[in-house]
Amino acid sequence: MYNKYKQVILFVINKGGVILEQKYGKLKIFFGYCAGVGKTYAMLNEAQQKSVHGVDVVIGYIEPHDRKETTDLMYGLEQIEKKKIIYKNRVFYEFNLDAALKRHPELILVDELAHTNVHGSRHKKRYSDIEELLRAGINVYTTVNVQHLESLYDIVESITRIKVNERIPDHIFDDADDVKLVDIEIDDLINRLKEGKIYHQKQAQRALENFFIRDNLTALREIALRRCADRINLITAKQNKSFLKEHIMVCLGTSPTNQKVIRTAARMAQAFHADFTALYVETSQSKNMQKKQLNQLQSNLTLARHLKADIVSTYGDNIAYQISQYAKTSNVSKLVLGRSYQKPSLIKKGTIVDQLTKATPNLEIFIIPDTNSTAQKTHLNFKKLTEFSLRETLITLFILSITTLIAFGLYYFNLNITNIILLYVLASCIIGMTTFYPIYNLIGTFISIILIDIFFIEPRFSLTVASREYPLMLLVMIIVSVSISTMGHRLKKENALASMHSYSMDVLLQISQRLQVAKSYDDIMQETCYQLNKMLNRTIIFYPVKNKELQSPVIYGTNINSKIKSILTSYDELAVAKWVFINNKNAGATTNTLPKAKAWYLAIRKNNIVYAVVGIVIKEDDDLIPYEKTLLKAILNEIVLAIDSIKK
Repeated sequence: MYNKYKQVILFVINKGGVILEQKYGKLKIFFGYCAGVGKTYAMLNEAQQKSVHGVDVVIGYIEPHDRKETTDLMYGLEQIEKKKIIYKNRVFYEFNLDAALKRHPELILVDELAHTNVHGSRHKKRYSDIEELLRAGINVYTTVNVQHLESLYDIVESITRIKVNERIPDHIFDDADDVKLVDIEIDDLINRLKEGKIYHQKQAQRALENFFIRDNLTALREIALRRCADRINLITAKQNKSFLKEHIMVCLGTSPTNQKVIRTAARMAQAFHADFTALYVETSQSKNMQKKQLNQLQSNLTLARHLKADIVSTYGDNIAYQISQYAKTSNVSKLVLGRSYQKPSLIKKGTIVDQLTKATPNLEIFIIPDTNSTAQKTHLNFKKLTEFSLRETLITLFILSITTLIAFGLYYFNLNITNIILLYVLASCIIGMTTFYPIYNLIGTFISIILIDIFFIEPRFSLTVASREYPLMLLVMIIVSVSISTMGHRLKKENALASMHSYSMDVLLQISQRLQVAKSYDDIMQETCYQLNKMLNRTIIFYPVKNKELQSPVIYGTNINSKIKSILTSYDELAVAKWVFINNKNAGATTNTLPKAKAWYLAIRKNNIVYAVVGIVIKEDDDLIPYEKTLLKAILNEIVLAIDSIKK
């Protein structure tokens, strides 16, 4: 049974005290190894048989591809009119989800599960349309090929040399109520292609030269058969749970090749019937990531979430240490890492793999090579290096001034120049410890060298030196100053991470304490808006739920004028919030459902009960970082407990 909708019957008590019966739909997938094997034909043939036996069958969307046999099987079945969408001066016809929900048949046929909807649709992907149909209690027949499964993307690409852009999360396939493998001999498939029964003649010839190669088809057929067998084994494993359960973990990063590692780990978790965790290590540099890196990280997080991984995060600059500690405490049995080409380094003490092997000798580590990757270039963050602060500038000048005055005193009493150099070394270290930006330590060190050379080394008042020993002394001064300053800067970053972790704990503790004393739903609402606005520094939209109805929103934030308020409470935004309330699913900005919304809407829920809907305003390309999402999830859980307590 489809896992998300495994509750066949949900009992709801209405205002009159009558018990209503709400059924969830069942999903059947017609599965093939390639286009043209007969998935749509088999689906229509079975639908016709169902119709003969009195089942209310409706065609939601079918791609006949001008195949007469397929078109003939559509005869006699009611068809829902396709939705016309104009995008970039072009006309597109998509599955009409609203019309299907209004018609509410017993069984609906929706072809091409992995299809990407045109811009302007409610959902980005057709599988999300089907999920909504299932929640509405409508049974669904659909089709998909093996190359569209997310976890198999890298394998399919290596075989066919073709990138498949339209993919579905594996859990949709695994959790389907029924999967029917539609198989055909490879020779028969090639003959069908040559006869023009799959594509038009010109397109068929290109397909024969590229995708429809015998070796490709043989490999894809084998993968499809194995994938169906794996699904059966997965169902059996769920029914007979093992006490010695494996736990597989993958590490998330900002590299595009990280997606290959995630997919490999997902396949391993499926094969071992293991728990699957994706770990992201938050460092002090995470908030300074470039836009491209942040987008890639979000893409990797989304992929891991689609493959049913539990997303967790830790905090620390020593990535290997954080990974090893989490692996030990969470009983991780297998760790999957990616490895690209690495240039030899005299500074680093081995790779992260070497460090993990030493820290966790009992942990099985699987390295996924990436032959397409080259050595990653380290780009200096010149913006960070050249950041200035008036306060820190004054601090640096003050320390150098005091040091110079003391140095003149030492020079007056004819003390050795070494003492003066040591004094400036101390000054550079103090600058490094009292300022945050590294540029000030570098500037302070070089100014110190110039001052020493001009005022205290013969010949004075020039940049030349009379003795060969002085350049060496000044070089040692630079090395010592920079080294101590670097250590100090590292300590400050670690303190910042510790403070961030402590802050998150304080926020959770504070919210928990305040929610415990809340006496009403309105008190909880006000506290929720206040804390979320304080933590995220974003405008919060709160939709209360009273008497099982969504109420008017409450806007909480700074600089909220009438124009902004009217935008955030517009009909379009209200529609997104209502959809979240009805479907008990998150939607809005940064999601695949109603992505044009100004905010990201989340259901504050317990099981199938939605207590409220909260919206977090997100500007374009300004998504929450993983740390904020983790903390937000914990806060929403606390809010659920508080609301649940006052309702008892």
